[in-house]
Amino acid sequence: MIAHIAAWVCFFTLPYLVFFPRLREFNMSNHQLASIICNNVFLVLFYYLNTLLLIPKFLVKEKWFLYILSIIVCLLIFLYVPKQIATLIAEPEPFNPQNREFIRNPAFQGKPRMSVSGRKRPVADPYNTVLFLLIFTVGTCFSVIQRWLKTEQTRKETENEKLNTELSFLKSQVNPHFFFNTLNNIYSLAIVRSEKTAPAVMKLSSIMRYILTETQRDKVPLSNEVDFINNFIDLQKVRLTDKVTLNFTIEGSTDNLLVAPLLFIPFVENAFKYGVSTKEPSSINIDIRTEGNIILFSAVNYIVASENNLMENTGIGINNVKRRLELMYPGKHKLTTTEKDHYYTVNLEIVT
Repeated sequence: MIAHIAAWVCFFTLPYLVFFPRLREFNMSNHQLASIICNNVFLVLFYYLNTLLLIPKFLVKEKWFLYILSIIVCLLIFLYVPKQIATLIAEPEPFNPQNREFIRNPAFQGKPRMSVSGRKRPVADPYNTVLFLLIFTVGTCFSVIQRWLKTEQTRKETENEKLNTELSFLKSQVNPHFFFNTLNNIYSLAIVRSEKTAPAVMKLSSIMRYILTETQRDKVPLSNEVDFINNFIDLQKVRLTDKVTLNFTIEGSTDNLLVAPLLFIPFVENAFKYGVSTKEPSSINIDIRTEGNIILFSAVNYIVASENNLMENTGIGINNVKRRLELMYPGKHKLTTTEKDHYYTVNLEIVT
């Protein structure tokens, strides 16, 4: 409200400030003052009529003919009605040659065009016409811009809400997928009554605690994620034989960096799923390295020949993490996967 009042005050006083040196030479009559006031009042009324009624009813709904017709009607009203009202308030004075310059001065609105005999000329004031069209144009531009900004804000809020919903759904997919594979491992130990079953259950309990407490946040310390991966690897070791070579290395500082939770575990799972054999030598190498604010993750595993375990069929875990990377690190990650000489390699670079 205050901004509108300030804008109108500036708009109506600017012409008088521009022509102030010339204004001192003239004496404003009561009729001229009444004309200026009436014109200004009608300009304000037409501005809000346009922005509050005509634009929502006609322009927004693409009723172009009705909108243009409304502008023409308003223009005709503005050119003649304020003059008549000003005449009723104060009768125009006879033509005074001393005020010739004042009458021609475009800084003043609503002045009646007088002939020497004192009769009005039936000609529309071009200055008032331009002023009216300017007010309508400014009002239309402001309204269109405001509606565009509001639409953009709504679109962004809707898009953010959609992304948050999708991220929540993707995160909820991680837990069941992870537990499904882990419980299968523990079930295998229980079937053979292995003494490793109880420690495996404790490891699983620790992992579940991490998932329930840490993964509710969008970002977690990288050191916590490393501990989680380490627990997962320890849980996987219970089923490994001496034919599997396993290396998990950490380089650089992991204390001051944040990362999305459960982001690396699908690749680690994938390495154990396709890189472990009980019949032939196999190897898994997992490396996490930090360089400033960059996290470098790599997982390399030997591809164990199996008709049922093809690298092209990686399940929902890998597809899930790819989508999460697109949503959480747009333009700030690089993921590459290669298959060469019976080894499958995943390289992931994240800029935190």
